[in-house]
Amino acid sequence: LAQTTVPLPPLAYIVPSSLAALQKIGAFQRLHRCAPALRVIGVTGSVGKSTTKELAASVLRQRFQTLYSQGSLNNEQGLPFTLMGLGLEHERAVLEMGTYGLGEIHDLCTWARPHVGVVTNIGPVHLERMGSIENIVRAKGELLEALPTADQGGVAILNWDDERVRDMAALTQARLFRYGLSPAADLWADEIEGAGMEGIRFRFHYRHPLQPDSQHEKIDSLHVRVPLLGRHSVHTALRAAAVGLVEGLSWEEIVAALQSSANQLRLVVMAGINDSTVIDDTYNASPASTIAALNLLDDLAPSGGGRRVAVLGDMLELGPYEEEGHKLVGRRAADVVELLVTIGQRG
Repeated sequence: LAQTTVPLPPLAYIVPSSLAALQKIGAFQRLHRCAPALRVIGVTGSVGKSTTKELAASVLRQRFQTLYSQGSLNNEQGLPFTLMGLGLEHERAVLEMGTYGLGEIHDLCTWARPHVGVVTNIGPVHLERMGSIENIVRAKGELLEALPTADQGGVAILNWDDERVRDMAALTQARLFRYGLSPAADLWADEIEGAGMEGIRFRFHYRHPLQPDSQHEKIDSLHVRVPLLGRHSVHTALRAAAVGLVEGLSWEEIVAALQSSANQLRLVVMAGINDSTVIDDTYNASPASTIAALNLLDDLAPSGGGRRVAVLGDMLELGPYEEEGHKLVGRRAADVVELLVTIGQRG
């Protein structure tokens, strides 16, 4: 596809807009060239989209042929490109949905037609572009507004620990599936323990939907260990498990996927020089993700009398939250590290 005539490959289509053509092809593939029984899971939120998408896809692959967004192909260019990969063999698709403005996720949903929507959290990420937290809520809520009703198979998987996400429940007529750290949720976790470089341990609890012919609720509980680093990863595991439960997978399938996953995506741990350990969390950092990385650094006790060192740069696109966000990170760093090195104007 090209908008120009020079130079061109041997076979090319001249179109007024290559982006619009890409979007139309992706939408056509989703509507006409995939299995009728395909179910699409959309993932949005301020932090944790990519890791959630990867882990949810790992869970679904235990039973279904699953297509999922590669890397961060989550916008008006990337999502149609992912849709072009759909085939008749695919039974599930997990699509990350990002946004820099109102109306963008609405467009993504028009092309993708999701059945399930996952919202990770709401925070001041890209606040400079979005203008306000209220606009972020409205933009992320476009995924929930696009879902089918409950009787048509629509499900909204919401972070019940996040007040703004809880309030978004009013935006949809899909079935609500709540996850978090509180027994008020349908799926929750407790007894959370960091296991250092081995990951985290915690206990799942799942409250089954109450059946019409039963007066007693059924709750499953089980202990798991997953090789994801940091206590914040519990929410990622909860989201992936929620997707699995909504799509009918067994606990055995869900736990097998969680325990075999070592994909940290944004947070990479590697061996450094002189017996040091390097935690690389530089991908598109925000106050929430940086504080989560500092919490992990706090959990990993240095061996042999070593010390904790943090090298932190600017966090961009925070708008009016810029000063407060950097101060919050600085306060947490002061509690955790023996040496803090800052880079950039906001350091």
